[in-house]
Amino acid sequence: MSDRADWKKVGERLSQVRAKEKKAVWCVMGAGNGGLSMAGHLGFMGFEVRLYNRTDEHLNAVRWYKGVELEGEIEGFGPVKLATSSIQAAVEGADVIMIVTPSTAHYPLASAMAPFLADGQVVVLNPGRTGGALEFRACLSREGAATLPVIVEAQTFIYASRMIDHHRGHIYRIKNGVPVSALPSYLTPDILGVLNQAYPEFTAGSNVLATSLENIGAVFHPALTLLNAGWIESTGGDFEYYLQGISPSVARVLQKIDDERLAVARALGIRTVSAREWLYLTYDSPGEDLCSAIRATTGYAGIKAPATINHRYVWEDVPMSLVPMSSIGEMLSVGTPTIDMIIDLAGMMNATDYRACGRTVETLGIKGMSVERIHRLVTEGIA
Repeated sequence: MSDRADWKKVGERLSQVRAKEKKAVWCVMGAGNGGLSMAGHLGFMGFEVRLYNRTDEHLNAVRWYKGVELEGEIEGFGPVKLATSSIQAAVEGADVIMIVTPSTAHYPLASAMAPFLADGQVVVLNPGRTGGALEFRACLSREGAATLPVIVEAQTFIYASRMIDHHRGHIYRIKNGVPVSALPSYLTPDILGVLNQAYPEFTAGSNVLATSLENIGAVFHPALTLLNAGWIESTGGDFEYYLQGISPSVARVLQKIDDERLAVARALGIRTVSAREWLYLTYDSPGEDLCSAIRATTGYAGIKAPATINHRYVWEDVPMSLVPMSSIGEMLSVGTPTIDMIIDLAGMMNATDYRACGRTVETLGIKGMSVERIHRLVTEGIA
């Protein structure tokens, strides 16, 4: 299914979900730092919630307490109706599926979910990193999926949160605004009509190319982690990651990465905000440069550095964020020397070939496409 008539039927299904309001069923995939808090918050807001996790024993506490206890910006208890390690039980009948896992799990999740997805189900990648929606779509196609769910990509994760234990989450901050876009993008207003029932903070992104290339984690996480490797390994991460880990010289490297990200976006005809602009829009953080803006971000206070450089800030953000930026840049003849340097440095430090296991134009299903054809795919859903 991929023609305009099929997408019209999907739009009609979304209208039905919008009419459900608080009766919509939400499924959260992943019971880690982000997913646990999201499931609890959705339950706290009065929605029926299902929580999926691959490792079943991690759900025992949620089952025992029948939900999630929240602290921080949200204080209270959120009931969870079903906590399960069964993909089928989690997905079937859900109106909105919020995937809150490392993006390295997106492809295997797409493969596992393919037989159970329905036309018009909303699948949100929180976040998609770089190319998440395109990769998810390509995987469903390769699996021969017979239905047409709407894949949605969030620019970033809506919470700054941590898991306290397996039934308690701490929400440090809910971001002011997070752009999301549907694939195809003309369905984004309908998608927002569903998502805004729970999250008024979600706003319209122009398309999934924009949400992918507004991937600020790609700018902040890998380089900040690798350039603080000595401090991380000597202290086990016992320092404030953003506020103490940043320095003028480290920030200059991050700025170069950001400049290359913006160059790839321009080559695709996408206007994105800079990392410094993003901090202001997301956290009200002022600053004349990237270093001062990061240090002015109160939402980062208390967030510790990772205990090791073998952390998702490297093993996720390098292959799922930086490698696709480099691959797209190469296809469009845009140089990404600083991004390439960080990819190579991460590979050396963690003894892993991140280019071999990362997203590329091949896995995204856009190899050899013109910019015009890529835009048709993301705006109309027709390759």
